[in-house]
Formats: sequence, structure tokens, C-alpha cells
Amino acid sequence: MNKVILMGRLTADPDLRQTTSGIASCRFTIAVNRRFTDKNTGERQADFISCTAWRQTAEFISRYFKKGSMICVEGTLRTGSYTDKKYSDVTHYTTDVLVDNAEFTGSKSDSQGGNANYSAPSNNNYNYQAPAPSQTAPASAQPAPSNDSLSFGDLGDFEEILGDGDVPF
Repeated sequence: MNKVILMGRLTADPDLRQTTSGIASCRFTIAVNRRFTDKNTGERQADFISCTAWRQTAEFISRYFKKGSMICVEGTLRTGSYTDKKYSDVTHYTTDVLVDNAEFTGSKSDSQGGNANYSAPSNNNYNYQAPAPSQTAPASAQPAPSNDSLSFGDLGDFEEILGDGDVPF
């Protein structure tokens, strides 16, 4: 499986381009902090990872993200190589992330900076309504109590496992 999830800050404004057939592509680099600090300096190091997005994802990133914006990307790792133009015996190897999905991770004020126009999509609807219990549910099953508008459905379909010895594997 080839899956990459990264969260970091853009090191520069995304570079949006179009192919000759009109397909949008966007290249950018993300600075991803390492988990631990350097023992000698006490500073946290970062990795700089090249990313490429295509079509609507490319347009979305170039429209809503800029240098310093916090971003989370999901995609696949791609490797490649090319021969140096000056030295034909030298081969350079590349590693990039092909971005399938990008999301906002910082606050609106972090990304907005000065007077930039920023309008994040509103995904704040957390009202989840579980499907109605089935007609074949046992009579002794009681629906879970409602917690505001969140409903968990019928918990009578689950059985309790008493110990590790009861697990079939």
C-alpha cells in the first residue's frame, strides 16, 4: 500500500500551471517538523517535501493556501530520476507526493494574515442521525438515550465479551 499523510506549512506560494490541454497542476513544498529536537542545538528540524496536485485539488490549493499556511495532504509517494544536463553520467533521483486530497488544519486567522479573502468551506454540521432500528430487533433491546441530536441507534445487536478466552482468535 502506498499512502502518505503529511501536515506542515507551505514554504512558498503554490505554483499553479496548466498543461497545453488545459489541465491544472500545482507544485508546492511542505515543511514538516520532525518529532524530536536536535540534542546539540535544542532546535526542531524539519523535512521539506515536494508535492504535486492535479485538477480540482490543484485549483483548491492555489486558491486557498499561501506561504506559511498550515495544510494536511493525503496522497501517494512517487519516485523518479533524470540525467543531469551538464554531466551526462550523473543521475538525479526525486521523491514527490502526488496529492489526492488537501485539508485546512490551521485556524482561519492563522491562514488569513492581513486582509486576504479567505472563505473555508463550512463542514461544521455534526448532527449525525443513525438509521432507525430494524424490525427484527429483539423485544428486550432498548434504543440508546439521545445526546442532543446525536443518536447511536440500537445497542441490543451487540453482545458482551467477558474475557480474552472468549475471543475466537
